Amino acid sequence: MKQVVQNYRSGELALLDVPEPAAKPGGVLVRTTYSLISTGTELMKVSEASKSLLGKAKARPDQVAKVVASVATNGLAATYRKVTSKLDSYTPLGYSLAGRVEAVGAGIDDVAVGDLVACAGNEHALHAELNWVPKNLYATVPAGLDPRHAAFGTVGAIAMQGVRRGEPQLGDVALVIGLGLIGQLVVQLLVASGVRVVGVDPDPARCELAQRLGAWSCAHPDSGVVDTAVAELTRGHGVDQVYLAAGGGSNGPVELAARLARDRGTVVDIGKCSLDLPWNAYYEKELDVRFSRSYGPGRYDPSYELEGRDYPIGYVRWTERRNLECFLDLAARDRLDLEPLVSHVAEFADAAATYAELESGERKAVAVLFRYPTAEPAPTDTALSVPVPAAGSRRWQRRTGVLRLGFVGAGNYASSMLLPHLAQREDVRLAHVVTTSALSAANARRTFGFGGASTELDDVLADEDIDAVFVVTRHSSHAELAARALRAGKAVFVEKPLALSPEGLATVLDAVEESGNDRLQVGFNRRFAPMLREARARFGTRVGPASVRYLVNAGTLDHGSWYNRADAEGTRFAGEGGHFVDTVSWLLGEDPVSVFATATPGGADLQVVLRYPDGSTATVSYVTSGAPGFPKETLDLLADRKVLRLDDFLRASVHFSGLARKRWATPRIPRGRDKGQRAELDAFLTALATGGPMPVPLASLAATTLATLAVETSLGTGAPVRLGVR
Repeated sequence: MKQVVQNYRSGELALLDVPEPAAKPGGVLVRTTYSLISTGTELMKVSEASKSLLGKAKARPDQVAKVVASVATNGLAATYRKVTSKLDSYTPLGYSLAGRVEAVGAGIDDVAVGDLVACAGNEHALHAELNWVPKNLYATVPAGLDPRHAAFGTVGAIAMQGVRRGEPQLGDVALVIGLGLIGQLVVQLLVASGVRVVGVDPDPARCELAQRLGAWSCAHPDSGVVDTAVAELTRGHGVDQVYLAAGGGSNGPVELAARLARDRGTVVDIGKCSLDLPWNAYYEKELDVRFSRSYGPGRYDPSYELEGRDYPIGYVRWTERRNLECFLDLAARDRLDLEPLVSHVAEFADAAATYAELESGERKAVAVLFRYPTAEPAPTDTALSVPVPAAGSRRWQRRTGVLRLGFVGAGNYASSMLLPHLAQREDVRLAHVVTTSALSAANARRTFGFGGASTELDDVLADEDIDAVFVVTRHSSHAELAARALRAGKAVFVEKPLALSPEGLATVLDAVEESGNDRLQVGFNRRFAPMLREARARFGTRVGPASVRYLVNAGTLDHGSWYNRADAEGTRFAGEGGHFVDTVSWLLGEDPVSVFATATPGGADLQVVLRYPDGSTATVSYVTSGAPGFPKETLDLLADRKVLRLDDFLRASVHFSGLARKRWATPRIPRGRDKGQRAELDAFLTALATGGPMPVPLASLAATTLATLAVETSLGTGAPVRLGVR
């Protein structure tokens, strides 16, 4: 296999052929996908190797002391041979990577072959095609996280440990000195913790980047901007913490820290800068100087790193591995933005040239990744990735008194499942109904008491007295009608599906963005079903990842049903599948990050596998070949040694482990099949009446729609589809 090595005596960098490591007990073999160059730590080591012997001695006085001691003990000749031999050997580079598990050693049961993991350690996460990594130095990468971003794990854990050492609290103000890779990550972690951050770096580009990533203000240390920003944010008291993420031999960072820290503030050294502390300045403020030791507790402890002995969580909350896992979790949930930090992705074969470009300054970079021959294609923005507008000022205005509703469509579903509930309410008025047929509009007016009826859509959209529009038409028209109603300033309830294509979904989201009107609800009623809600409450808070099985015995359609017109109205699953995806996502409290689908010949029966950020998986079996008398929907959720079961909205049960309480179940005599339509309407109308948030977040509506649409894409490619809702 190939590995990046350096001769510390000559400074030569090479891509060397070396034997593959063995799969030893207590660890895993990992085939590298991406590894990260730490442009601070690694380039410092590379730079030292290119110096003369005298330069090396000046750079590493600790090693000179060892040589002197060896001369006294072993004599000059023996020490000389020992030193020259060590200097003339190859040393490895690298300590942060992501890759696939290729083999599992004895005693390892938390990962399997093929799992994507992030790895740490300057002896185990090297720039090499294959690495053996002990148990406490790897962590499983959450579903949906880009392997390139997972390769930041170790450096992220270093930044996280530094932040933990500062013990920031909500509302604090912090100063980050040095905005290289570690500094940029520290900025983001602090911002995510509710801290206002001021950054310092002589490089304007790095200052600008840190501000884009959430820093309050960033500038050159001598510009005066930093002093002004600190004074304004702290009312002249000084910052609560200073994080030293700078390198080099200047004593400027520690002097700046003393000047801008508050009385009894904290100074945390994360980088490797000069620490000639100005005694008077630090003494007068009684500054608390702390060191952050690499990735966290466990570092440099062989029993932890090599033997796999974890520290009890009750005594050591955040270890190396737990820091690594936490960082990956934050990245997977988009609490950190790592893509702007990736300055360059180089092929592993070009490693030596890449180092040379970085050392000479020819290539300016915050972070550089090596891509290995086995690397998976980086996910790109495709038709299955959409931006979701942030909630902002809404054009829709809440009115006092009775809500006036307009209906577009009044077919079987609207007439049986929606209008009967609405017609009984005293807080709404059915103002106008529009259908394609004049007779059906007249029938709806007569049956449900609409104030007006017509066949012209503008009769509803142009009526300023109508507060909300219900879109209950055929599937192909949903996206366009919902977008027009949103732009007209109406709150919108649209039956599923929201859209039949990514372009249709983008049309709706563009309407939200352009109008500022996010009053949108999709008819995903099952999450509102009383029986299912009670079962979830009985199940309790979930801790570990879950496995879900959802069987939908859909049955066959009548020959003349418009549902069969896939060319015009989309597939059956595109039209109905959102129900089941939304139900699972609501149960798990997350939105899916990837979809894989397979089907029987002709596409009659579908198996859809959904993956979620916390590692949970769900299989939706949508079949038409089952017996008509079998229940349509059965659902099982298994997690934390508990099982939730739903039998077609007629009966639900929860099974518990342990002797104290083994089972909860609804009464044996069914109370009727309530799939949540009334409760769904109640939630929608309450949100309109109170001006509160919509019952289902816009991002979740988009994620469910994308997941449903991704089924066709996966069937066509035979591969999983990543979802991008951002």
